Amino acid sequence: MCCIVAGSVHDYTLMKDVFTPGSAWFEKVNLWLDLGFLGADKDYQSTQIYLPHKKPRKSKKNPNPTLTPEQKKQNRKQAAARVIVEHAIGGMKFFHCMMHRIRNHLGHFVDYFFSLSAGLWNYKIC
Repeated sequence: MCCIVAGSVHDYTLMKDVFTPGSAWFEKVNLWLDLGFLGADKDYQSTQIYLPHKKPRKSKKNPNPTLTPEQKKQNRKQAAARVIVEHAIGGMKFFHCMMHRIRNHLGHFVDYFFSLSAGLWNYKIC
């Protein structure tokens, strides 16, 4: 399966397709994920996964749900690390070949565009 997918595919579904659960893909690395990947800690148990804390649901017993100050602090720390990656992805979109539809039938051509824009963005920020 190609790592660049056109259309609306959920991030976690794509992750499970590319990196099958139960395999040894992430044994030696730590994964910092956002709340779109809820359930990853159950599917990929052999790795250390860091997910932000989710705000509790509002209920009759808990009419004003909030996170504890320690949970908020941990969420901010994770967000500060993730924002660097998000800005890098947004920076690659600066090169318009990643934003517009590529009208080419060669499958590897899309990967070249992705590699080229990633390399140019890394060169720009260094």
